[in-house]
Amino acid sequence: MKRSEINQLIISSIEFLNEMNFKLPPWAFWKPKDWKGKYETCKEIVENMHGWDLTDFGMNDFHNKGLILFTLRNGNPLRDKKTYAEKIMIVEEMQETPMHFHWSKMEDIINRGGGNLVIDLCESDENEDYSQEDFEVKIDGICRTISAGGRVILQPGESICLVQGLYHRFYGEEGKGKVLVGEVSAVNDDSSDNRFFDKVGRFPDIIEDEEPLHLLASDYKNYI
Repeated sequence: MKRSEINQLIISSIEFLNEMNFKLPPWAFWKPKDWKGKYETCKEIVENMHGWDLTDFGMNDFHNKGLILFTLRNGNPLRDKKTYAEKIMIVEEMQETPMHFHWSKMEDIINRGGGNLVIDLCESDENEDYSQEDFEVKIDGICRTISAGGRVILQPGESICLVQGLYHRFYGEEGKGKVLVGEVSAVNDDSSDNRFFDKVGRFPDIIEDEEPLHLLASDYKNYI
């Protein structure tokens, strides 16, 4: 992806977050120069990869398969006592995050507002293939039985608990608008805890056609 595209996506994301009255921490708006000399005081942000994150899953087709998010907090069991994480995500209509599960992380996915969030679900079997068995999920703490390959649609205010090993993909329902999606979870490790059913890329290859407006979490190592 071009840096100019990423910059514009961050601008439009900030506009949508403002529309939804969701506030980010002040450092979300720092320019690259504002990070200089702040490693020691911002070590948790840098090392635990808080902040802006964007992926096209290696497809180079962001609006069909992609996701932009902001990690608000995240722990690291090797370095601190924080055992939880929180993200805010913006999902466009029919913009897919491909089918995947997590070996370690358990998470709640929450529709914080906007349109409806569609989630396709399937249990994994012992070979990490799709299981053909029915399974239970909890929607806002209420048990629901789902058939293999079943679908849940979360309206604003609703949430689902996704346990380890449960395949899921999600996208905004067509005709309903962008979705503001929250994630509350155990510690998040995108480098080793994502099992995508089909092989995808996690972080984009960036063509630096202009300077970053705001740093992505994957940029920190090059700027700080």
